[in-house]
Amino acid sequence: MSKKKRREDGAARLRTVGHNVARAEGVEKVTGTARYIDDLVFDDMLYGATVRSTIPAGRIVAVERDPAFDWSGFTWVDHHDIAAPGRNVVAMIAEDQPFLAVDRVRHQAEPIALLAHADRARLAEGLAHVRVRYEAEPATLDFETASIVLKEIGIRRGDVDAVFARPGVRVIEGTYRTGAQEQLYIECNGVIAQPGAAEPDDGGITVHGSMQCPYYVVRALCTVTGLPREKVRVVQTTTGGGFGGKEEYPSVLAGHAVLLARKSGRAVKMVYERHEDLVATTKRHPSIVHHRTALAADGSILAIDVDLRLDGGAYVTLSPVVLSRAAIHATGPYRAEAVRIRGRVMMTNTPPNGAFRGFGAPQSQFAAEAHMDRIAGELGLDPIALRKQNLFRTGDITATGQTLKDSVAAHEVLERALERHARMVRPHNKKKRAHNNGDGHDGDGHDGDRRLRGTGVAMFFHGSGFTGGGEVKLASRAGLALTADGVRLLVSSTEIGQGTRTMHAQIVAETLGIPYDRVETADPDTARVPDSGPTVASRTCMVVGRILQRAAEKLRAELGDYDDEKSFRKRARWLLAERGTVEVIEEYQKPGDIVWSDETYEGDAYGAYAWGCNVADVEIDPVTYQARCTQFTAAIDIGKAIHPILAEGQIEGGTLQGIGWALYEDVVMREGKMQNASLTNYIIPTTLDTPPINVEIVENPFAGGPFGAKGVGECPIDGPAAAIVNAIRAATGKRLDAIPATPERIMKALADETSR
Repeated sequence: MSKKKRREDGAARLRTVGHNVARAEGVEKVTGTARYIDDLVFDDMLYGATVRSTIPAGRIVAVERDPAFDWSGFTWVDHHDIAAPGRNVVAMIAEDQPFLAVDRVRHQAEPIALLAHADRARLAEGLAHVRVRYEAEPATLDFETASIVLKEIGIRRGDVDAVFARPGVRVIEGTYRTGAQEQLYIECNGVIAQPGAAEPDDGGITVHGSMQCPYYVVRALCTVTGLPREKVRVVQTTTGGGFGGKEEYPSVLAGHAVLLARKSGRAVKMVYERHEDLVATTKRHPSIVHHRTALAADGSILAIDVDLRLDGGAYVTLSPVVLSRAAIHATGPYRAEAVRIRGRVMMTNTPPNGAFRGFGAPQSQFAAEAHMDRIAGELGLDPIALRKQNLFRTGDITATGQTLKDSVAAHEVLERALERHARMVRPHNKKKRAHNNGDGHDGDGHDGDRRLRGTGVAMFFHGSGFTGGGEVKLASRAGLALTADGVRLLVSSTEIGQGTRTMHAQIVAETLGIPYDRVETADPDTARVPDSGPTVASRTCMVVGRILQRAAEKLRAELGDYDDEKSFRKRARWLLAERGTVEVIEEYQKPGDIVWSDETYEGDAYGAYAWGCNVADVEIDPVTYQARCTQFTAAIDIGKAIHPILAEGQIEGGTLQGIGWALYEDVVMREGKMQNASLTNYIIPTTLDTPPINVEIVENPFAGGPFGAKGVGECPIDGPAAAIVNAIRAATGKRLDAIPATPERIMKALADETSR
């Protein structure tokens, strides 16, 4: 029996997992009854706003409120209002970022003070009557020449220099650049802070907000207020997208709202308008990556030497872990006997960069895959054959020294992507595609059409879960509460549009053998659910889903024998009558064969990897130099699709974000400030710009995931940019080593005689 047939038979035996059940929160969203943060209004509520720096670097001389303006009814907060035991620092990896600037600013839009008023119009007037005087200081705005290193990581395996020194070795070098990218979630950042954790006068605080990581916010609020954990409550509201942009930044905004709420004694709502959200919040780190590769005459990769540099902005935020993932994935999914990777995050006087889907891996794998096509061109090899020759297989060793033992699907996704793409390309498009005839031009001049066409391929992989010892440190917890008719999820993983609640309910229902609709789900409230870790890093299904599966297995054992829904309910009511309350909480358990050193960066970086291959068709207008993607195929191995349609949606969404990053999304910075901070001139792909995206879900189960599942959310964004620039190379015969591939960059590449 074939592997595919065995998988289909296995899926047929599952009642809930692998089936497209109704979304847990779908009815609320479709009918409009879901309540987002801006739908919520509390009695006697104020609205908050932020006084921000207008220069990238300098000393604050004075913060002045116009004495001629009527300030009655306003609440004012600055750094003086953060009193011990509270601390003016955003609790993150490094405690370098203040909630409110004290005597210096390090970037444009840095928060300096806060205002609140019951009337939004008056609030805007008050904001206009605040003046900050500065002594400007020299600003570092170019991360390629910056000197301050926020974080550095080195990865070594084997003797790279000795390999490069061997006789007959061919050395190929290239440098690749990527720009910033805005997450552009539909709903902007927003929170409401209320005095009181359980009662209005209990000395605590409650925050409702649009966010990804409620317990990150809890930690930040405990730090700025000095309150104990039990006095801080965070409730996620229905959230309109995140993509990483609501991982760390809600901690800043929640801290601001809490400071205003505690000083005023009233609820305070702070919701950013789009311009402020674009100017002030985090983005994908720009990168520059230099590759130096040693190759045998037949194209076998012998050694990989990578220098990776990221723009961290003014503060550390999550840059160390973004750099970590970027460095670990910098070789792409290719084996080599020796590897050396040097990664650095540089400080610039620009708004801090942070989490974005892919978390550093898209930047480093863009470089790796663009470089593979450069190697193929310089060696005169077929790009696909070169990849097949060097792709990871089971038993190969990664840059960190991890031996790949389980669920390795690089070759399978390549074959499946090529097969699917060949089936989907229409016959008339086959005739038009570039023939790679040396100059890359369309060989037939079909109907006088002089558009340039080409096809590009990119391979990639993505570690599921936190890197190395991260999951052990998190010690995530999740569980179930038994009800008379089913169970209720006790988990702080957030639903941000990706289907978390649905997928978790499917895993639990399948494990307990009960109908899917007997599993209750809700948005997380930290007063009621344990810390399941952040909803990031492609961990929500594989890691948290597995914890829930174990909790369901334990609960099933406690319930005893039952064989249908009726007998389940009977056993559940008996157990509830016996104990009163039945809750089962489980904690993350590290697989026994995982070994990792955070000090040396050696060992098993991830329990499992998702694997992907993209194939892109691109056409370029020779007059406007505009490139557009006309057909796209994504084959992604995710171990097991718990909900196939939701998984396919994740792949389509990640792919489209990658296409946008490759072709359209150009963050324009001037004097440290984003100049195109609106949806009129920060361009993202619309439906009209979206090519047909052919999704091929590949299922190579991972033993450590629930029903074999691995991560799906991030992997799809790792490859599209490289596939597109490789297609541009096929179409034009010229390399494009930087994205976005704007018409200006394409025109310049076509005019450059050295860019072949």
